Amino acid sequence: METDAFATVRRQLGGISRRDFIKFCTVLAAGMGLPLSAGARIAEAVVTAKRPPVIWLSFQECTGCVESLLRSSHPTLEHLLLDLISLDYSETLSAAAGHQVEEAKADSIKANKGRFVLVVDGAVPTKDNGIYCKIAGKTALEILKETAPHAGAVIAMGSCASWGGVAAAGSNPTDAVGIVDLLPKQKVVTIPGCPPNPYNLLSTVLYYITFKKLPELDEKGRPKFAYSRIIHENCERRPHFDAGRFAQQFGDDLHRRGACLYKLGCKGPETYANCPTVLFGETGAGTWPVGIGHPCFGCTEEKVGFKTPLFTLANIKELSPPVFFSEAFPDKSGISPGIKVLAAGTAGMAIGVGGTAALAALKRSDADDEGDEKGRGDGKEV
Repeated sequence: METDAFATVRRQLGGISRRDFIKFCTVLAAGMGLPLSAGARIAEAVVTAKRPPVIWLSFQECTGCVESLLRSSHPTLEHLLLDLISLDYSETLSAAAGHQVEEAKADSIKANKGRFVLVVDGAVPTKDNGIYCKIAGKTALEILKETAPHAGAVIAMGSCASWGGVAAAGSNPTDAVGIVDLLPKQKVVTIPGCPPNPYNLLSTVLYYITFKKLPELDEKGRPKFAYSRIIHENCERRPHFDAGRFAQQFGDDLHRRGACLYKLGCKGPETYANCPTVLFGETGAGTWPVGIGHPCFGCTEEKVGFKTPLFTLANIKELSPPVFFSEAFPDKSGISPGIKVLAAGTAGMAIGVGGTAALAALKRSDADDEGDEKGRGDGKEV
């Protein structure tokens, strides 16, 4: 028998069926690496638990992290704010302003000590006591130090909050750092990205309110359900890498046909994130940088994004087989795709043959490039 709470949530979600609601929660559970049975627990937590208070602080940032959240659709922003969490403070989204909103933040911290979720986007300047970012007469450094100790969970949203990002790039004139460096005694969940995928944040918060603890994190504080695999593994251009087909420059024939972007500086082989599998903006397949023809920037890696020159070749950490095998270009040999998938299913073959072919192709391509520079190359693409 359906409870009043379930019925209320179903109405708020536009009248979806109870079965579809449970299926939605089950998909969330699977996305977080949980058993499918956890979907029921998530559903129960959503409809019965008191909405967790959230305080969102913004420091040296571009508002891109908030903008990405605005474009989430499951849940929608209004369902998130009105039904799932209680957003007690946000400079961008709060209806109140000035003294009124600052008072609301202070009241929430006092009433919810040890229970509220603190989300921070943006880096914190530390030069000259942090005077390069002030809100309501206080520096970002002061605001963080007086808020974070009272939080039940602290989440760094985006690369800037995680480890400095854009603000800390280059000469770093304000000595900007991520909040992890400023909160050495607290566990901070880092959700890097520029911007990060909003579902990585939503899943983390939902996990916290369901199980009363944080999800499993890697050594950099990132949720493993989102950052445990390198982008290269699930990239739609991976078949081209295994086949040794690389775009040599933007706009060439192989680039237009969707070939691998490794030689254009793609950092996918050394970047951990779920960008190829959990897309942005609800606009379908291919809506991420590599999908539209731009190399991965490595923004989820502390020492890659904003640190490594864009066209520097990535450090290939491992050559594991992809999760899904697909045709790089339409096959004309008469061999059925099914047979190729079956053959490629052997991990040793995928690594030994595919990986070796890719590296050999890279070497041939480099040799061709050197030949062109000396006037003796044939100018052919790989």
